[in-house]
Amino acid sequence: MKKTLIAIGAVLLVGLVVMISGCSRVKPNYVGVLMENYGKAGKGDFSLVKGRVQTWAPGTELFQVPLFEQRARFEKSVGLKAADNTQFTSSPSYSYSVIEQRAVDVVFQNKQIDNSGDEFMRSLEDNILEPKIYDIMKEASRKFITDSLMATGGSLRFEEYVQRLVAEEFERRGLQLTTFSSQLEFSEKVTAKIDNRNEVNTNISVLDQQIEEQKKRNELAELQAQESIIRSKGITKEILEEMAIQKWDGKLPATWSGSTLPFVKTVN
Repeated sequence: MKKTLIAIGAVLLVGLVVMISGCSRVKPNYVGVLMENYGKAGKGDFSLVKGRVQTWAPGTELFQVPLFEQRARFEKSVGLKAADNTQFTSSPSYSYSVIEQRAVDVVFQNKQIDNSGDEFMRSLEDNILEPKIYDIMKEASRKFITDSLMATGGSLRFEEYVQRLVAEEFERRGLQLTTFSSQLEFSEKVTAKIDNRNEVNTNISVLDQQIEEQKKRNELAELQAQESIIRSKGITKEILEEMAIQKWDGKLPATWSGSTLPFVKTVN
């Protein structure tokens, strides 16, 4: 009898140790996603949990997902190609956070990563997020030509375009994109070529302005020459009338006769 009680006590003690060791607590500023039954029933086997969680049952695993902002950058620059086949590189950096209500989606879609906590997020970035960002950038770069990318504000327009696409992709995965930077870099050869082209375009613009200015000067000179020719022929009746009108104060005499202005004499 005594031996039986001892055996039962030992079993209970072992069971208690197993249960205690099979408990986990969700860390502050994290959200827990508990997978049960090996996830055989799909998304229905995943649930949000907080505080102390029992994980001793077979097929049970707790994923701890951080809710604070995650910052990352590509370890190596990636090669891209513009619409006119010019090659350039980018060193993207970005920040994001998990949408708490979508944490189950984040874990369920990426449970094959087989990590938890910070390691889970790093694996998510390396294996899922960054390859997807690269695909988006590679596709987007084919919509821009080199001149537009290197023009004032061109790289920013490209960056904003890519950021919108990345944000949409992240949202589908239960993530909120906070910041994104593409940091485009062109080879010295391409930069020099564009600089020379810009200099030529600037010179052409200046010449066009000078040509237009000279045309106006020529027109003015021609008008002045015509005026000089007219006046060189002497004072005519019309000139006298013009001078009288210019000096007229607007007052008319009380009486006058005739069809002409009273202060203009006819010159034969």
